[in-house]
Amino acid sequence: MKKNYKMIISYDGGRYYGWERQPGRDTIQGKLEYVLTEMCGQQTEVLGAGRTDGGVHALAMTANAWMETDRSPEEILTYMNRYLPQDICIKDVRIASDRFHARYKAVGKHYRYTCYAGSGKPVFDRKYVTVLDFEPDLEAMKMAASFLTGQHDYKSFCGNPRMKKSTVRIVDRIDIRRKGNYIYLDYHGTGFLQYMVRIITGTLLQVGQGLIAPGKVKEILEAKSRPLAGPTAPAQGLCLIEVDY
Repeated sequence: MKKNYKMIISYDGGRYYGWERQPGRDTIQGKLEYVLTEMCGQQTEVLGAGRTDGGVHALAMTANAWMETDRSPEEILTYMNRYLPQDICIKDVRIASDRFHARYKAVGKHYRYTCYAGSGKPVFDRKYVTVLDFEPDLEAMKMAASFLTGQHDYKSFCGNPRMKKSTVRIVDRIDIRRKGNYIYLDYHGTGFLQYMVRIITGTLLQVGQGLIAPGKVKEILEAKSRPLAGPTAPAQGLCLIEVDY
């Protein structure tokens, strides 16, 4: 009899074409499904809480899969970590309720974008940060971020020009802080559009560079026009920290 299993997954997305399976391309979902299909002896689908872009990382992605197996959750975890690549790690496996769905039951997500601004080089973190060639004005960035929190239509910050569904989302928190040479932009909301966090980050960084006035961000938001917003920040600086249920 099949049971529903909930998994917490950590991965370095640097060499993958994102979460979602794609024919002929390495993806996180594809790797997970291959290993579980081998383990169960039948095709197994893994449902993720979201679809991270190519090159984006995750500290704790949540997923679920319906499986028929005699293995315990601990044995499933051990099997998966034995056969998955070194850049994907299963942190937890447990039996979930029949109604649990990693995507539809999620009520919030926390993303973090990391930048480096210093005279040296982040040698050991270079694959996980975006290096800035300027010293950003964090106070200006915080002011601009205040216009982007709450419930809004984020069409200006959506990377999918053919988006037919609603682009209204709730972003309840954008925190910007600095620790040494590292600058962290933390985003929490009920859900995010394609490239949304990276486009907001690119826009805020232009504010920090003095290219966009903080108040202009409110106008960009209200215009609902992607060309008015800043560039899409590089994928390598973005990490999914946690999914809330």
